[in-house]
Amino acid sequence: MNPNPVLHQKWIYRRRPTSIVGPEHYELTSSPLSMDLSDGEVLVEARYLSVDPYMRINQSLKPTYNADPHPLNAVQNAGMVGRVIASSASTLAPGDWVEGMLGWQSHARCHHSVVRKLDPELAPVSTALGVLGMPGRTAWFGLTEAGRPHAGEVVVVSGAAGAVGSLVAQFAKKHGARVLGIAGGAAKCHWLLDTVGLDWALDYKAYASAQQLSDAIRERTGGVDVYFDNVGGWISDAIFPIIHRRARIIICGTISQYSGGLDESELGPRFLHHMLYQRATIQGMLARDYLHRMDEMLRIVGPWVQRGEIVFEETVVRGFDQLPLALNSLFTGDHRGKVLVEV
Repeated sequence: MNPNPVLHQKWIYRRRPTSIVGPEHYELTSSPLSMDLSDGEVLVEARYLSVDPYMRINQSLKPTYNADPHPLNAVQNAGMVGRVIASSASTLAPGDWVEGMLGWQSHARCHHSVVRKLDPELAPVSTALGVLGMPGRTAWFGLTEAGRPHAGEVVVVSGAAGAVGSLVAQFAKKHGARVLGIAGGAAKCHWLLDTVGLDWALDYKAYASAQQLSDAIRERTGGVDVYFDNVGGWISDAIFPIIHRRARIIICGTISQYSGGLDESELGPRFLHHMLYQRATIQGMLARDYLHRMDEMLRIVGPWVQRGEIVFEETVVRGFDQLPLALNSLFTGDHRGKVLVEV
């Protein structure tokens, strides 16, 4: 018997949050790691684990885009990048890097078909959870399929310093659009202007009302052709009255409502009459709808990343024990780009 067995650690989701999610809703468990594999399975050791706003949606009491809420007493579902340490599959060997929805655990035993092999020579493996992963897929297809930006149009992005928003803004610039980013705090706005290269950036915290923010956006842009919404709430209230004819509004997220506002919403879409006046469209989008087109996105965005044409910032939190706090930071902390936990 091995006197010092490798431990298999897991974060188990135990209690449903009613507002901000935190460590009190999870339990960290440990047990000896089994190396037994069935035919076609691999054992993956985690290197990076993802925290994403959608996790809080899945903890809603009422059905969302999943048929049922995330089950209690189960490993928190999440993206993982890790290295294969044992394999009974011909397509993967020990040492290979892979990415998949393997959850908040230090190791994962899974069938080889549920992970995708990564090439660490093309880009850092962490990008498989960011610009070359789900956030990148969300940004690319949400903008190009629903937003359909044209050169010279005005694209406004809320949550513009986040993992998805910062990519949407840059993809819109690639299409020749003029882009205004909305973010929280002067530092984020300076980053959007000086590093990401947007045309305008506004700190929503500097405005006391939706009307003031709306006036500031109209003054700079003259109006909005495409609105990529990651936030919802009163920020969206500021946009609807200043949309142009045939505007396209993409609902990617409503993070302002996630911490208790999904089941009992604080705000409704109160300005839909402007959709009527401008014959505009609103479309929701989910990354899962474009999973089968992942290779298409990678063929386009991958070379941009390799050539250094896309800014992708990562906030890396170190330590498996920090996962619940890292998730909490999406709603309470000050970060830019993609938040990852390095195991």
